[in-house]
Amino acid sequence: MSEWTREGEVLRRTVTAPDFPTAIRIVDEIAVEAEKMNHHPDIDIRWRTLHLALTTHDKGGITELDHQLAAVIDGIAAKHGA
Repeated sequence: MSEWTREGEVLRRTVTAPDFPTAIRIVDEIAVEAEKMNHHPDIDIRWRTLHLALTTHDKGGITELDHQLAAVIDGIAAKHGA
């Protein structure tokens, strides 16, 4: 989880994609996996830069589910060269 930082009760990571279409593909793949897990990250898209935030709102902080989704996101980002 070296790409992720903890800020209070939130895990954060910035992903820089090679280009805007790739950034959107990354977001789309994250959305599919997040829906399967019923755990949805906050995503801010700025051109080819994605700012991601994970927390389990109903538990009031970071849980194992956040760490699991972070690992999924890491795989998706790496697959797309981000």
